[in-house]
Amino acid sequence: MLEASFLHLSGRRPADGAVSVRPAWEVREGDGATSWFEVRLEFADGARVDALAVRSGRGVSLEDVRARPPLSLDDLTVLADWLEGPLAEACGVASRPEGADEVDAGLVAREYRAAQERGADPVLAVMNATGRDRRGALRLIGRARDAGLLTPRHIRR
Repeated sequence: MLEASFLHLSGRRPADGAVSVRPAWEVREGDGATSWFEVRLEFADGARVDALAVRSGRGVSLEDVRARPPLSLDDLTVLADWLEGPLAEACGVASRPEGADEVDAGLVAREYRAAQERGADPVLAVMNATGRDRRGALRLIGRARDAGLLTPRHIRR
């Protein structure tokens, strides 16, 4: 039985879950096609995320996401990290090359702490330093936390 109120993806390891991607349907228009895929991220404790992804001329995106237990906002920021590789492989598109999202974690931690000391928004500071959007900056901050360069957001009991 699931006891957590949220899924807490950021606290789970890739070995804890399994991602499966199945083609759902395809619509052809002229020279192009739009394809939908059913995506499932499943954990041994019964937690799971079901998503509907679409591949079109504009790339791959998620149209619908359902989770049991629900996803927190933090979970949403790391969901792409869990799904990107298997989804890109199934869709036949290139995933980001290994290391492409690995901005120097020391830079992220340094900018984050400097902003905190100035009383400024640390996420905005990381966004400005890395050129990432808010979601990307939050991902980088999470990785810096995982690397031990920043204090954990919540102290676990």
